[in-house]
Formats: sequence, C-alpha cells, structure tokens
Amino acid sequence: MSGQPPRSPADTFAALAQACEDLGVDTWDTYGDGGAVRMLEEDLIERFGVEAAAFFPSGVMAQQAALRVHCDRAGTRRVAMPDLSHLLVHEEDGPRVLHDLEVLFLTRGFETPTAAHLTKLPGPLGAVLVELPLRDAGCLLPSWEELSELSTACRERGVALHVDGARIWESQPWFDHSLAEIAAQADSTYVSFYKGLGGLAGAALLGSADLVADARLWRRRLGGTTYRVTAEAVAALVGLRDRLPLVPHTVAWAQAFAAALPAAVTVQPGRPHTNQFLLYAGGDPDSVNERTAAAIEEQQVGLPAWWPAREPGRIQTEVVVTPAALDLDPAATAALLAATVAPA
Repeated sequence: MSGQPPRSPADTFAALAQACEDLGVDTWDTYGDGGAVRMLEEDLIERFGVEAAAFFPSGVMAQQAALRVHCDRAGTRRVAMPDLSHLLVHEEDGPRVLHDLEVLFLTRGFETPTAAHLTKLPGPLGAVLVELPLRDAGCLLPSWEELSELSTACRERGVALHVDGARIWESQPWFDHSLAEIAAQADSTYVSFYKGLGGLAGAALLGSADLVADARLWRRRLGGTTYRVTAEAVAALVGLRDRLPLVPHTVAWAQAFAAALPAAVTVQPGRPHTNQFLLYAGGDPDSVNERTAAAIEEQQVGLPAWWPAREPGRIQTEVVVTPAALDLDPAATAALLAATVAPA
C-alpha cells in the first residue's frame, strides 16, 4: 500500500520493448536528441503549454541548471527557498558548492511559501524556488490563491520563480487547475519521471525557449548530455500514458485511508494534499517494525517501516500511495496499520 512494487530488470525491459512498438519508437536518441526523447519533450511542451523542454538525467542537475541560469541573468547569486527544500536537505549542499549560490530561507519548517514571506526578504534575488509539494513537510501544498499571489509578487519584483515539481503530477488534483495553468505561474518548472510516473530515471526542465537553451549548456557542462537515454524516455512516455491517469485515484485513496486512521496516529497534513504524507504515533520503532513485518508476512500487504521522530517516545513514517494500493480497501488497510502501532 506504500511505494512501488518490485519488478525484475528482465520484466521491465521486456515491457519497454513492447512500449517501443506501441509508441512507434524505432530510432535511438543521440546525446539526448531525437527518437523517444524528442517525443517526450514534445509531449511535455503541449501538456504544460510551454515553449521548450529539455530532458535531464536527474532532477538535481535540472534544478541547479535552472537556478544558475536565473542567477546569471539577474546578476546575483542570492536565491530564496524553504529550509526544507530538497536542494538543501538531500543534495550535499550542491547549489552552494558548485554554483556559489547564497541561499536565503523563504520559509522554515512545515510552512509553504507565500507572497508575505517574499516581502520579508530584502535586497536582490536571482530566483525564488517553491517546492510543489514540500515533501519533507508531508507533501504540503499552498492554496491556488497563495501560489498565484506569490507568482504575482515575484513578477512585480522582477524575480524568476522556479517550481520544483518533482511531484507536480500528484499536486495537480489539489490545485484543481491544469498542468499548463500551474506552469504558467512560474518562469521554469522541473518535473520527475521516476516517482509518481514509475519511470526508470530522469527529469525535464520546462520554460521559455531561451531559458531551456541556456539550461542545455549547463547540462553539457555538468556532464548530463549522455550518449543514449532512450530507455529512460520510453519509460517516461509509458508513465504519462498509463500512470498519470491513475494519480487522482491514488490521492483520493490516500485521503480515505488517512480519514480512517484512529486518533492515536497523527497525519501530516491532517487531510493529505497528495498521495504522499507523514504519519506520527507513540511507541518504539523496533517493536512496531516487528509487528509490521509480521503483518506483511501474514496479510501479504506492503506496509511502511517506522523510525524515531524528533520528539522522544514518538515514531514516524512516510506513506506513498501508488496504483498498487488501489485494489485494497483504504479503511481496512488503515485498521491493519493501526494494529501494528497500537495492538489490542
């Protein structure tokens, strides 16, 4: 009920071979140009209503390239982002070490950026980054009004707004606006292919033609223009075709599951904004994980592992609802998980 079910390399590549037949992929890309890569980029351009898109081997590289281009154009290395941003928490300080970026905290903790937060940061800025959703805060999202107001504030100030959209597919149901409408709020948007879409790897950067052209230069400089990425591109196209239509159902399942949990299990956010969220409870992680492992073996249902929370005596876990969970009853699955935390 949480995470992607395992699949062997042989099965995965066999499915990709069939997808090449189904999608009409009969030529290789060369250094990220042509073939399935061009098909993928053209799909994204139409889907998001942008001028251009470029495939990147990783989101880490795509976002650093975007911020570097924005900062070079603005003539300042100062960028603003949440202190829980993926770039700061999970990337070994790459933006500062590689690009000498000066990072200002737009928000701290479990809070999404707003225009009011931007107002509190004086001086020039090369870019503002908003993570949709803020993963380390339980995939927290702003309201559509808050996002629109932040976009307007950035444009009035002459600052580029960049969207970290690794989970933009899962965020779209919350906003109840199209992907193109979401992307129109920003100057650049990054999307991922291996999370909600279940692809092999890879990402894309979307925006104006000149911005994407400059980002391609940084992709080359950073060693990201590899000889063949056809497999990754085909997997992404399959994800857009097969997995994207199921995302709203996984969000609804997550919300039903969370609503069925007992009060002893705290959900962050209280009503999940996406199909991914945090859970907190009292207890010892080793004991709870022993009961979880026993429940997995007995019920043949994948449940997430728990680890110590910052608060003494509390534990936490992260739930990622994928299409694999849609055959399960959310209320019954909530009862199963609750029993591992607080057995009768």
